Amino acid sequence: MRRRLALSYLLLLALVLLALEIPLAFTLVSRETQLLRADRLADATRFAALARPALRTEAFGTITAELRRYDELYGIGAAVVDREGRTAVRSGSRRPHTGQLDAAMRVTLAGQQYASEEQLWPWSDDPLVVAVPISDGGEVLGMVITVSPTDRRREAVMLWLLVFTGFGLLAAVACVVTAWGMANWVLRPVTVLDAMTLEIAAGDGRTQISDRAGPPELRRLARSFNDMSGAVSDAMERQRAFVAHASHQLRNPLTALRLRVEELGPSLTDDYGRQEHQLALEETDRLAKVLDGLLTLARAERGQRRLVTVDAVAVAESRVAAWEPLARRTGIRLTLLPAPPVALVQAVPTALDQSLDALIDNAVKFGGPDGSIEVSVVPTEGGVAVQVRDDGPGLGDAQLEQATERFWRAPDAQNIDGSGLGLAIVAVLADASGGRLTMRRADGGGLEARLWFQSAEPVRA
Repeated sequence: MRRRLALSYLLLLALVLLALEIPLAFTLVSRETQLLRADRLADATRFAALARPALRTEAFGTITAELRRYDELYGIGAAVVDREGRTAVRSGSRRPHTGQLDAAMRVTLAGQQYASEEQLWPWSDDPLVVAVPISDGGEVLGMVITVSPTDRRREAVMLWLLVFTGFGLLAAVACVVTAWGMANWVLRPVTVLDAMTLEIAAGDGRTQISDRAGPPELRRLARSFNDMSGAVSDAMERQRAFVAHASHQLRNPLTALRLRVEELGPSLTDDYGRQEHQLALEETDRLAKVLDGLLTLARAERGQRRLVTVDAVAVAESRVAAWEPLARRTGIRLTLLPAPPVALVQAVPTALDQSLDALIDNAVKFGGPDGSIEVSVVPTEGGVAVQVRDDGPGLGDAQLEQATERFWRAPDAQNIDGSGLGLAIVAVLADASGGRLTMRRADGGGLEARLWFQSAEPVRA
């Protein structure tokens, strides 16, 4: 944007300079051309006065000496031509070409002065041809024609044009410097605002920008942005604090409620009462898991961005070892595919552990008996990808888009134990670590969940 603004200023200046300098250049060339024509016509008029008696008496000595002296001093060729087109006197080697001579004869024999129409542009080298009729008592006896070199005048015009161009370039450079400085001054608050917006999007809700730079309108925008940022940050912090406090405060009553429900067990004698008692215990356990998930999610969203270095291979090995007995009891084969000896990544504390627990837990619950779950650690894209793949029913495209929403559960999984917060927590933890969570349908069926984290150092294969 800064470049576009500076270019707009430069374009405006260029248009102004062209609007001024082009007419000025035409005026300069026209003025120099008119001055040169007037000077040469004055000389030719004087020679015509000298040539009048010479054409009557055919005594050309005086006019011949004048023309030769004129050619020696100025290098201008001249000639006296009678009305039949015969050259009576000539001096110098410069001669007009046939077309110019014929045009001059037509004009001067009609009693008018003639001057060639060439302008003194630097890229042209045509000489200036002027002709004046020799008249005696209203009778045209002939004409005096001169052929003048224009090199010096064209060099002078070129010099002036170069001066104009130089001033234009200096003005352009000054405009670029001024426009760049002005663009920086105008856009500095916008640039800072853009950077601060990215920081807020990354989770730093307390970011404030200076409202002392830039135009007054942008200063007001900066103050409004600070007010909005503070209000949004406070609202989000209150929401997170409420969720965390509510989750924490509900745990004690829930624990007491579960103890009281457990104590009712021995007093129940009929099968129906014992069955309802067991369902009540399971619901309290499920509610406890929901509270734990909300508390974990609130902590993950608090914007804590302290990253630590974690060995993804070691974490994957420990989580596979922890979940393997449960997977074996449910008839699922859980394996860790061959991986590099070490794969160091940057992540918030326990982010990779909790994420793998949630992903493996989902794969075990939804994979079904006689299934398989494969965990792999693969260096890729300048980082490390930790993948959990199962061969269960998987999810559709629309379901994949909703899978990381809080409390969302697939329609066919409503009766399966869970709170619907696992993938939401994984997505938040991955984002807080500067990574990302992606899910897709695996080739051959099932679901592939992929966690990507930035490498802490080059991975050794």
